[in-house]
Amino acid sequence: MMLNIAVEAARTAGAYLRQHLGKVRDIRLKGGQEKNLVTEIDKASEELIISMIRRHFPSHNILAEEGGGGTATASDVKWIIDPLDGTTNFTHGFPVFCVSIAVEQRGEVVAGVIYDPNFDELFTAEKGKGAFLNGKRMRVSAAGSLRQSLLVTGFPYNIAENPDFAIEHFVDFLIEAQAVRRMGSAAIDLAYVAAGRYEGFWEVALHPWDVAAGALIVTESGGRMSDFNGGPYSIYDRQALASNGRVHDAMIAVLQKRSGSKGSGPA
Repeated sequence: MMLNIAVEAARTAGAYLRQHLGKVRDIRLKGGQEKNLVTEIDKASEELIISMIRRHFPSHNILAEEGGGGTATASDVKWIIDPLDGTTNFTHGFPVFCVSIAVEQRGEVVAGVIYDPNFDELFTAEKGKGAFLNGKRMRVSAAGSLRQSLLVTGFPYNIAENPDFAIEHFVDFLIEAQAVRRMGSAAIDLAYVAAGRYEGFWEVALHPWDVAAGALIVTESGGRMSDFNGGPYSIYDRQALASNGRVHDAMIAVLQKRSGSKGSGPA
């Protein structure tokens, strides 16, 4: 039931985003960071999603990027929402963005949906039931070395401060991997790892709404999630390392070339 509502909400919000691509009127800075943008489209998309969830589950908690979740309740269910992952892309009319919705129950993500309206690609997963792209089962790539691997990353808004050696890690992977990409949507990056399009992904300074759905989709596709040291992964960590599993240890080794690579802790 919850997955079905998440899918319906993601598709509805995605259609709204697609209809308003190139029509942004109000772009504002978020959190005092000149590169961290929010638009009226982000907020309207979030409102659409929350209203659909509230109709079916009025007592559930909501953690949404733009803060529309309201007051916490006693429910053990939390919806984690990114109504527009890839806002900078969206504001430039660059069609790489998506909607990401996850359901966390008693501290564990049990369902996740990522919808890319530009390609009409719907990535879904339920805990223990596998991951799917438009209804077809997904599996991660079989590549076994970094030399065979196409990797992807993202840069934080405060990249000028180079948190967690983000620039050095990028250069190190450029040298070790077949190639590295930077798309501007962590949720799509994770979905593409799950679909076998990328072998691995790493990023710093993340938030739960960036990764909650994608992390489940990766693991349900046979992939692996961890922090940069290979330790247990939490969506509330600021670091994320995702891979097909086969190149995970090699990616950890690259990340460990820089001292102090441990992240800055929970958001």
